[in-house]
Amino acid sequence: AIVLIAFVVIAAALASVVINMGFYSSQKAKETINRGLSEASSALQLDGHVIGKTNNMHRLTILVIPVKISVARSEVDLNQNTTIVSVFGGNTTLLNIYNGVVNETSVGLEEDPKNLDEIISSIFNNSYEPAAYCIIYNDDGDSILENFEKAFFIINLGAFSLQEYDKVKIDIKPGEGTALTIILNVPGGLPQNDYVDLG
Repeated sequence: AIVLIAFVVIAAALASVVINMGFYSSQKAKETINRGLSEASSALQLDGHVIGKTNNMHRLTILVIPVKISVARSEVDLNQNTTIVSVFGGNTTLLNIYNGVVNETSVGLEEDPKNLDEIISSIFNNSYEPAAYCIIYNDDGDSILENFEKAFFIINLGAFSLQEYDKVKIDIKPGEGTALTIILNVPGGLPQNDYVDLG
C-alpha cells in the first residue's frame, strides 16, 4: 500500500508538471503570434486625401498627408527617434527627412491651427532643405498619436520638387508595425502657387 501510494503521488506530481509546461508553452506561443501580428500590420492608415502645394514653376514642393492610428491600435509614438519618413519620386530619393512632431505654440501657431499656408510658412520658413514634420490635432501635447487624435505629415521637398506625371512613393515607418506606403501619380496641368488634391 505504501509503494502504491508513493507511485500515485509521483504520478500526480509529474502530471502537474506536464500540464503546467503545456500551459506555459501555449501562453508563450500566443504572445509570439500576437507580437508577429503587431509587427506585420501597419500602425498608421491614411485618413483622407493627400494634398500637394505647387510653386511658381508649376511644380509640387509640399505634400500634406492625413493619418490616424489603425484599427486595434491604442497609440503610436511619432517621436523623431522612432519614426522615419522617406520620399522616392521623379529623380529624387529623400531618406529619413523626418524632424518630429511640431509644438504649435513654439513656432508661433495657435493650438490646432486651421490655415495651411500659416502652418507651412511657420514650420519651414521658406527653407529649401527637404524636411518632414507632423502636427497632431486634438492632442495632449506629446508625440504619441492616440485614439480620437489626427495627424498631418507635412513634407517639404525643397529644391527636389515633383513635376507633372511623376510617380512618387512616400514611406512613413513608425517604431512598431510595417511602414505606411503611399504611391501617387502627379497629375498634369498643375496650377501655379496653389493646392492640388492628389487623391
